[in-house]
Amino acid sequence: MTLTFADTHNMITYLTKSDANEGFNQIIDFLNGSSIKYALTVNPNIYVSCIKQFWTSVTVKKVNNVIRLQALVDKKKVIIIEASIRDALCLDDAEGIECLRNEEIFIELARIGYEKPSTKLTFYRAFFSIQ
Repeated sequence: MTLTFADTHNMITYLTKSDANEGFNQIIDFLNGSSIKYALTVNPNIYVSCIKQFWTSVTVKKVNNVIRLQALVDKKKVIIIEASIRDALCLDDAEGIECLRNEEIFIELARIGYEKPSTKLTFYRAFFSIQ
């Protein structure tokens, strides 16, 4: 199997609201309202040349029953194994990924300071002028 780099592909996914992800609207609001949106959409620091070098030179190897991706990037050997990905992403569960319930997600968002936008509509007299 040969892996190749696609010249036209989506490097950044931008979250938008839809009926399919209705339960995650608060998370989408949080991401769109934070500096994460700017970092991902306005000024992403993506090294396309490194990505291209990786995907054009990558091979899949099995060493001591561990499958790894091995590539050459800027004349340096790069080896990626599942354990290094799990470590970098802080995935402690070696057996799989645990999905949190929406309630748990919103509790943690509140803990870090995200406040749910108010659903009430308030009119202030000072903002209206008599026509």
